[in-house]
Amino acid sequence: MPDSLSSKIAIVGAGPAGLMAAQVLSDAGYAPIVFDAMPSAARKFLRAGRGGLNLTHAQEFTLFSSRYFEAQVFLQPALKTFSPTDMRLWAQNLGFETFVGSSGKVYPLNKKAGPLLRAWLRQLKANNTQFKMKHNLVAWSDGVWQFQTPDGLKNYSFDAVILALGGASWPQLGSTGNWTTILEEKKLSISPFKPANMGFNVNWTKLFKEKFSGTPLKNVTLSFTDTHGNIHSQLGEFLISEYGVEGSLIYTYSKYLREQIEEESPFTVYIDLFPHRSESKLIQELSAPRGKLSLSAFWKRIGLTGVRASLLREVIAKELLSDTSLLAKTLKNFPLTLESYRPIEEAISTAGGLEFKNLDNNLMLKDFPGVFCVGEMLDWEAPTGGYLLTGVMGQGKQAAEALLKFYKHSQTNTIL
Repeated sequence: MPDSLSSKIAIVGAGPAGLMAAQVLSDAGYAPIVFDAMPSAARKFLRAGRGGLNLTHAQEFTLFSSRYFEAQVFLQPALKTFSPTDMRLWAQNLGFETFVGSSGKVYPLNKKAGPLLRAWLRQLKANNTQFKMKHNLVAWSDGVWQFQTPDGLKNYSFDAVILALGGASWPQLGSTGNWTTILEEKKLSISPFKPANMGFNVNWTKLFKEKFSGTPLKNVTLSFTDTHGNIHSQLGEFLISEYGVEGSLIYTYSKYLREQIEEESPFTVYIDLFPHRSESKLIQELSAPRGKLSLSAFWKRIGLTGVRASLLREVIAKELLSDTSLLAKTLKNFPLTLESYRPIEEAISTAGGLEFKNLDNNLMLKDFPGVFCVGEMLDWEAPTGGYLLTGVMGQGKQAAEALLKFYKHSQTNTIL
């Protein structure tokens, strides 16, 4: 058995899952080699931090783990290995304290991704992790891993490998999904990639788009019934966009909305624009004497302004805008018709990927001992809110710990 520093352990993919695997291995005294096709590491991590780096969520663990839908059972080991509490301790150990926002989301105090990533990479490099950037995996055959590099094709052999190849969203940042061809040649089962945490197209009028694109719609409740007959309803906010809608409340249910649209489109969900007022209260307020006030001025008096007021005009004919019963009913059940979902290139993350049936309980390929797969390349999805990052980093830790056990118990130095 070779000593730890001379052992050839590769991690293919320098996103959060791969970096967490490298941390576990380097902490154990090994010198993993991290390969990535891009010039720098964790580009999607940096992109995600533009709006404030949401590390994880402070929910109770059972509720937290339920946000991984059908893949919850497969993610449980990773989440127990690297829980939301562990995420906060990890950031703290790098010198970054965290706080819990009003919605339960956890952020570093400065809410920035760059300083945290730089500190992480410095620590990894100081701990014998090596990086080979601009190395794009193009083939894997008979124990030889071939990379396209600035200096041409290069072949490598390893004692063990962790694949953290990413999904297929934001391909300009490195997640192209091109690795599927390599693994399909190994007869591994892969589900087609689909967008997750994406926006949806709505047929807004030209005037509405021009006036309200980029406007948040806060403190509203979204409700709908999914393909299984389950009723969903949640308070939150989303963003009006030029093409339709996006944002946290939409992303929370993007999986269900995508499934419904795939079954039958368009699909209508309902928005309660005044969730803290009853329909009868709205009727009472809308029926008050208007006097000489214009309709807009009268609506403004009860807080019906801006995007909410204009939404009414999107679905109610001008001559019916004085029908107080119709107005109140629409304000409490605004019909938001989703025509289709946005393309995978725009999505925050992806569904689909390498199916879990290819892997054992340690995330190792059943047919290829010593090769582990982690992160967004696997067939699971979760909403935004820290679930994605916690999941991929947890899987990176889970696989690395399993690799160490596998490696230490190997009786030979068989090259994969």
